Amino acid sequence: MDNKQIQNNNSGNGPKMNMPKFNMNWIYVVAIIALGLLYFSSGGSTNSSITKNASYSDFKDMVNHSYASKIVVNKGQGVLKMYVKPEHIRDVFHQSAQQTGAEPYVEVEFGSTDQVEEFINQAREDKVFTGDFTYENRKENEMFNMLFYNLLPIFIIVGLWIFFMRRMGGGGMGAGGGVFSVGKSKAKMYEKGGDLGITFKDVAGQAGAKQEVQEIVDFLKNPQKYTDLGGKIPKGALLVGPPGTGKTLLAKAVAGEAGVPFFSMSGSDFVEMFVGVGASRVRDLFQQAKQKSPCIIFIDEIDAVGRARSKNPAMGGNDERENTLNALLTEMDGFGTNSGVIILAATNRADMLDSALLRAGRFDRQIHVDLPDLNERKEVFKVHLKPVKTDDSVDIDFLARQTPGFSGADIANVCNEAALIAARHNSQTVGKQDFLDAVDRIIGGLEKKTKVMTQAEKRSIAIHEAGHATISWFTEFANPLVKVSIVPRGQALGAAWYLPEERVLQTKEAMLDEMCSLLGGRAAEELFVGHISTGAMNDLERVTKQAYGMIAFAGMSDKLPNVCYYNNAEYQFQRPYSETTAKVMDDEVLKMIDEQYQRAKQILTEHKDGHAQLAQLLIDREVIFAEDVEKIFGKRPWTSRAEELLEAQMKADAERMAEERAKELEAEANHEEDKKEEA
Repeated sequence: MDNKQIQNNNSGNGPKMNMPKFNMNWIYVVAIIALGLLYFSSGGSTNSSITKNASYSDFKDMVNHSYASKIVVNKGQGVLKMYVKPEHIRDVFHQSAQQTGAEPYVEVEFGSTDQVEEFINQAREDKVFTGDFTYENRKENEMFNMLFYNLLPIFIIVGLWIFFMRRMGGGGMGAGGGVFSVGKSKAKMYEKGGDLGITFKDVAGQAGAKQEVQEIVDFLKNPQKYTDLGGKIPKGALLVGPPGTGKTLLAKAVAGEAGVPFFSMSGSDFVEMFVGVGASRVRDLFQQAKQKSPCIIFIDEIDAVGRARSKNPAMGGNDERENTLNALLTEMDGFGTNSGVIILAATNRADMLDSALLRAGRFDRQIHVDLPDLNERKEVFKVHLKPVKTDDSVDIDFLARQTPGFSGADIANVCNEAALIAARHNSQTVGKQDFLDAVDRIIGGLEKKTKVMTQAEKRSIAIHEAGHATISWFTEFANPLVKVSIVPRGQALGAAWYLPEERVLQTKEAMLDEMCSLLGGRAAEELFVGHISTGAMNDLERVTKQAYGMIAFAGMSDKLPNVCYYNNAEYQFQRPYSETTAKVMDDEVLKMIDEQYQRAKQILTEHKDGHAQLAQLLIDREVIFAEDVEKIFGKRPWTSRAEELLEAQMKADAERMAEERAKELEAEANHEEDKKEEA
């Protein structure tokens, strides 16, 4: 400990030593152990040896045969105990010393103490008894022992009952523990939202969502500004969005900005095996919140308790989840007023929630926290790259374009995975290639370079992936190619990486081009291998889903134009269209897929020489990039912003590699000159 720490500890403001807290439970434990030891040890008064009752005449015979080692007379009870010598135990008890114990005795009732004394004196004269002859009067002691031994089990049971009831009731365990506190809320409370250390600065992107919740922060800071005009702040706000988009983080940031108490719990914390516990916890939560108002209650994954009652598959009966939901609805609106208590909830399944929960007066507004777009991904990368040591090759704009559809949690994972990869390679900084490897690792899985494949399988995979690359190169709306690999990764034997353009609207032509590109692998197998394989299973699954989506939902069919059969009603066992329409739909899907398949075969036939070169290059190098495809097919006829960015990035990489190579050659030349001078 340094001097500064010593000074702090000696001062009045220094940290206090954590002294153990006094707990009554330890007194109970010590008392029970002491009573148990007294009971089992009996204070030395009980004996584990065997006892035998005998008549007075038998007693005299045994003494005359020198069986007695000592005799103890109890005048009060008129009973004497004759302890038997070890060598005569078998003669008296007909058992061995191990069976009878160390000091077995014979208990005898007598009439007169004088007669006993006279007999013992005669035995001493005859030298048949040489042991001790003593008296004891334990009538009162034995009465106490009898009461003690009869009442001790009752004391132990009562003590154990008190001990366990206190434990079950939460005694010594803090608030919220034990069976008797099972109806208490499990919400974790932060006295000040600022204790979380999270503000809007920590929430990158989500400008629209932050603007929505900023009004809640303003009300909590200055409620009079709104109430003077007769306005009422929304009682609740529901954060809706896919997993990992930052709903929980945004709720904590609201509490951090407002600096008010923050109650945080999950929807599953209300649900318990005991009937009525969920409703009790809801009431307890709101009671605590009223005492701390103004404050924020945050319920994460509220769909666990707020599922629509009509959509609950538990038919009939008294459902505990419904009781909990009813209690929540009453507390949020009901007859009481929760002034200053604002409820934030998060879910990624808003369609499952009960309509009564979403009506005005409860969750007045829904705030959509969607996946970040391109600019928002840049902001998220800036936040998560702060603790990462990167080099000059890392371009945030390129990384943001390389991660379409990634949530904030996914981007955080990319940054962490890139740092791990760089550390695995013993690098001092994290470079662009580390980030690209991290993206590949997250999307496709871990590389399996040790996977055993025959030469024919490797050639078939190369032809398949080259088919995807060729079709995407010659279709206008297909996403620009980044690289193609035939190294097994995860469950895939090969993969092609693209740099997609993020479009707000998808046209029919763009979707057909994408479908054609997906079918390019199967078409290449049929044309250049001579047979098809299961390698196109994932491609066919995506194509089929996309075709059904275009026809059934988007109305992009010739025979079923401008019709949408999308139905969001759950637990409905009837399709919203007839069997005749289903047949037409199936025919249209087959027609659309077959047209794009024939188109893919036509494009591959026109460029079969380039495709063959591409496949052979893949076999030789296993991984090829967009510049390799450009050398074979020439510049792509259609360019986009993403391709321009990709081309600029590749040009910068080529220049950087050329500079590094020039430095290496210069270093080698200097090294050779030094050798010559030394020679």
